Amino acid sequence: MARIVHDGDRVLATDVTVANSFLAKARGLMFRRSFPDGSALVFPFSRLSPQTLHMVGVPFDIDALWLRDGRVERVARLSAWTGLGRATADTVIELPAGAADGVDEGDVVRIEGA
Repeated sequence: MARIVHDGDRVLATDVTVANSFLAKARGLMFRRSFPDGSALVFPFSRLSPQTLHMVGVPFDIDALWLRDGRVERVARLSAWTGLGRATADTVIELPAGAADGVDEGDVVRIEGA
């Protein structure tokens, strides 16, 4: 079972879905009715590059983490329907709003068991 861990011991999520396909990455959280506490959606990319998230079709706020080699490059709260975020990353993690409280740029975040 995969989980998202912040700075060694704080578990951010235990219900982790990895978006491995192009379609899964394109769909993301669009049209979902909820995003329960403890959930995460992980977007792995083959290389470091600018990654943009949009909230079109997502009816709830989320927290987003852009990672570079496991270090947080950016943390953002994205608003339902209108949120937009961008940063250079090799991995992006979407979490329910509030789950990334206390996570700062430069922190280490690991995806275990994925």
